[in-house]
Amino acid sequence: MKTTDLVSIVIPVYNAEKYLKDTIDTIQNQTYDNWEAIFVDDCSNDNSVSIIKKEQKKDKRIKLIKNEVNSGAAVSRNNGVNNSQGTFLCYLDADDKWDSKKIEKQVNFMKKKKCAFSFTGYEFCDEYCNPNGKKVYVPDNINYKQALKNTTIWTSTVMFNMQKLSKEDIQMPNVRRGQDTATWWKVLRAKVDMAYGLNEILSFYRRDKGSLSSNKIKALKRTWNLYRNVEKLSFISSTYNFIWYCFNAVRRRA
Repeated sequence: MKTTDLVSIVIPVYNAEKYLKDTIDTIQNQTYDNWEAIFVDDCSNDNSVSIIKKEQKKDKRIKLIKNEVNSGAAVSRNNGVNNSQGTFLCYLDADDKWDSKKIEKQVNFMKKKKCAFSFTGYEFCDEYCNPNGKKVYVPDNINYKQALKNTTIWTSTVMFNMQKLSKEDIQMPNVRRGQDTATWWKVLRAKVDMAYGLNEILSFYRRDKGSLSSNKIKALKRTWNLYRNVEKLSFISSTYNFIWYCFNAVRRRA
């Protein structure tokens, strides 16, 4: 698909050599060809940088930024955003994959909706990225209050229109966990009234089966921390939203 709008893809990388070739392939296989893939290496001590440099020599659309010190996903994504040039910007985690028409469909969707913020449906996969049938379908739209109760917006599905938002608007808070969710809340609270959902399975969320239980516990702690220490919600408001969050998380994974 020949296009005029550049799409920036920000990919934080830390010791991701196991998945990076798949990640690069899923970008290069997009039907939408006017993109820049900005890999931000967070001081990996494996072969991640070598893999990216090798692919960079073959495809000039691939960019590499290296953090001076290990700084976490928030700083890495912000560095990628600050070095982006696209009309549209999206995120991809280094171990996840996309449907080949993901960018094309989402750009067209955003143009049709004339919106600043969109997200798509997705499906969970095993460590080899084989879909397991657990699909997450998304609402047509979601506002700030709804998003507090339902963390259905997943990072590798998000796209922003950078003609409607600034790079400062989407800077992620420097917290180790949940910085992406906190950013969606910030944008919905302060910059746009609504994020729009493209209810198609266009992204694939790779999960290590052995870590599911611990991840669930971390997710609970992370979300509570975001309510109290990032959004500064009262205890009562935090509890109310947390109950809804748990309910929606269970329903989403059923």
